[in-house]
Amino acid sequence: MDDTVRTWLYDISTAIQEIDSFFGDSPKRFAAYKTDIKTKRAVERNIEIIGEAMSRILKYDETMTITSSRKIVDLRNRVIHGYDSISDEAIWGIIINHLPVLKIEVELLLDE
Repeated sequence: MDDTVRTWLYDISTAIQEIDSFFGDSPKRFAAYKTDIKTKRAVERNIEIIGEAMSRILKYDETMTITSSRKIVDLRNRVIHGYDSISDEAIWGIIINHLPVLKIEVELLLDE
């Protein structure tokens, strides 16, 4: 794998690890997330980083296959440009349902 793509995959992995670190060892609870503005903004920033890195990967190597890669880029654009239309519930769903899948895929690619 090209070092440039590897760097962007590492950026995605690091952003996911940061998001996970915001919750510590305690279970992820939506009620706590929804009332913690600092965590919400930090998560959104890391989602922006993930989306930007994914966008760069897709432009650089069109053969790269990552589940929902286009949706990841679209989410990044929505967080940045349509910030007022993003719900806490939508971001929470991504944290719980989609980031674990992305984390596994990125780790497998980095291990190649």
